[in-house]
Amino acid sequence: MENAIQNALKWLDDPVLSKLAAALVAVVAVVGVVQVIKRVATRYIDDKSVRYRARKAIGFIGYLLGALVVLAMFSDRLGRLSVVFGVAGAGIAFALQEVIVSVAGWAAVSFGSFYTVGDRVQLGGIKGDVIDIGVLRTTLAEVGQWVDGDLYNGRMVRVANSFIFKDPVVNYSGDFPFLWDEITVPIRFGSDLDMAQAALVEAATEVCSEYAEKATTIWARMQRRYPLEDASTAPMVTFVFDENWVKFTIRYTVQFDRRRATKHLLSAHVLKAIDASGGAVSVAAAAIELFPKTPLDIRQLAAKEG
Repeated sequence: MENAIQNALKWLDDPVLSKLAAALVAVVAVVGVVQVIKRVATRYIDDKSVRYRARKAIGFIGYLLGALVVLAMFSDRLGRLSVVFGVAGAGIAFALQEVIVSVAGWAAVSFGSFYTVGDRVQLGGIKGDVIDIGVLRTTLAEVGQWVDGDLYNGRMVRVANSFIFKDPVVNYSGDFPFLWDEITVPIRFGSDLDMAQAALVEAATEVCSEYAEKATTIWARMQRRYPLEDASTAPMVTFVFDENWVKFTIRYTVQFDRRRATKHLLSAHVLKAIDASGGAVSVAAAAIELFPKTPLDIRQLAAKEG
């Protein structure tokens, strides 16, 4: 027993082992302090986006302090180990090149303007809302796929940050959080086209005018930063025709996360406007009318021909 205690004391007398133990204690202390600060500091922040960023910032500062403490403890031995670190670092960099690129992608996302938490983006072919930006991966709440429209499908997808250097990053809600969308309405030949256009414009204006006003303000702000055209954000109705019907197209701006609900509301207003026209405007359908609207008396037709 005494020999075991003496051996343990000898290990503790080793300067390298003592520094390792001290560094371990320091790192554990820093992690504990960071966790406490995270809970206390973010408890009084109501905004979830600000609360998330505060937690991330506190964690990053804690990791940085822990790394500085370890480096300070072993600063006298770093010169002797520089060659070993150089060879090992080259091998690690080659083996973990994807990880290194992901870390570089995290730095680019954190200090650039690619996207932030709450944005709706498309990364690596996956479209969804950003709910977390980690050092290696970005977590998305996926929308679409088998679900029609921009609605959540329930999957949480983690995309490597290295994708920002390989594939285009599509941001639906960054500088301009609005989209242009369209609805097509087929109108039967013989309808009152002027009345149809006026009714569609009125319906689109009633539903989308609020979005148009906000989009106009933000678009003007973007024009001061980028060489953009003076695009119209107000609802617009145009039409073309073919051999089947007259096709009206309603073009309007909508908030990026309200596209499905707005299309539903606008469709309801359009149908009400058509019903209120009293038959002057009617929707066309891909159908063939085999019988006339009035009953046909074959005996009268035969008498006329005779």
